Amino acid sequence: MAEPVDSRDKALQAIIDRCAEQVRRLAFRYGLSDRVDEVFQEVRIRLWRSDAGHGNLADTPASYVYRTALSAAVDLLRRRRARRETPARLDRPSGEAVLGESPPADTPLRDRELGEAIDQAIDALAPDRATAVRLHLSGYAREEMADLLGWSEPRTRHLLYRGLADLREQLRARGIGPEGAR
Repeated sequence: MAEPVDSRDKALQAIIDRCAEQVRRLAFRYGLSDRVDEVFQEVRIRLWRSDAGHGNLADTPASYVYRTALSAAVDLLRRRRARRETPARLDRPSGEAVLGESPPADTPLRDRELGEAIDQAIDALAPDRATAVRLHLSGYAREEMADLLGWSEPRTRHLLYRGLADLREQLRARGIGPEGAR
């Protein structure tokens, strides 16, 4: 018999309280500082659904909560990308706002040009490698890519790593390094 709703609510809140800092850090790491509450709500819903008739919520391990939060964050990023929202950017890693400082006016133009250069470099890759790299840069995990494309995991891994190495070479040839265009 399933737990009464009140005890499930309390157990769910206890899990959220126990893993709140972990979920918050994950949201900030993925640039979702403006959507932390949305990540928490999605985690809460997914945990609630996953427990339906399966047992005691209080026994849910932190690793499961982390994987659930990671999945929720990736889904939010995909929805954001689908709506063509620009990801939140922090001027400083700490998230602090500093009066009198703002990014240079040409930053959006440089970002767009860099994105176009990356797209052109990916287009120059072998088709299977380009597909693997594009899916990887879109946020898909190797296992998801393998399922989606009908490839084995070793083939997917090989094409991805070779594609990323080729992409780095293509970008270096265009004068673009880890710090951006030179």
